[in-house]
Amino acid sequence: MTIIPAIDIIGGKCVRLTKGDYAQQKVYNEHPLEVAKEFEDAGITRLHMVDLDGAKAGNIINLKVLETVATQTNLIIDFGGGIKKLTDVEAVFNAGAAIATIGSLAVKQPELLEEWILEFGASKFLIGADVLDEKVKISGWLEDGGINLFDFIGKMIALGVTNIFCTDIAKDGAMQGPSVNLYKRILTEHPEIKLIASGGVSKFEDVLLLKETGCAGAIIGKAIYEGTITLQQLSAINQ
Repeated sequence: MTIIPAIDIIGGKCVRLTKGDYAQQKVYNEHPLEVAKEFEDAGITRLHMVDLDGAKAGNIINLKVLETVATQTNLIIDFGGGIKKLTDVEAVFNAGAAIATIGSLAVKQPELLEEWILEFGASKFLIGADVLDEKVKISGWLEDGGINLFDFIGKMIALGVTNIFCTDIAKDGAMQGPSVNLYKRILTEHPEIKLIASGGVSKFEDVLLLKETGCAGAIIGKAIYEGTITLQQLSAINQ
């Protein structure tokens, strides 16, 4: 299982939200590059970077942060937040991201995502399903996407996508454990996908549980920043 630390960006700074609430944000470091280098030094190879300003505004805002981290580390970065058009995808790849993370657009404009997949290949995209009560939420979790989680995953598989991460909003940043039962159901129904768990991880045992569940990866944020999981523990999972 691949460990994927998260760096969420607001105003160029590394922050974390609680349950997706922009009013409940905590700044952990004003220099995301420092955080990324700590991950790399610990043997981590992947990074999940989210432009929260971009997700809210509907256009990429913190591209410079991506460029800085990508050029000064060897981390494999997936970047999302505000990617709405082909030129955005190109900009993200040109700035050094290996993978573009797509959320709201995959729900609202799957035909546009299909065009991008034909252009770049399905492996260049990580599709995010942010859910609350099994309903997909969009636009920085502020709107209802009008589709059930399982129907959404089925649509993505039909486009050739296998890299999917699922965030249970009720768990995210709450440090109350991940949605293991939900992930088990997803993998039972769609065993062909590479499911990445996101949200709720609070201790190392949670990570082991996700590995046992069959998740291909785990995106971890607050637990690292709050020190309830060490980077040494996480790097051991990657071996």
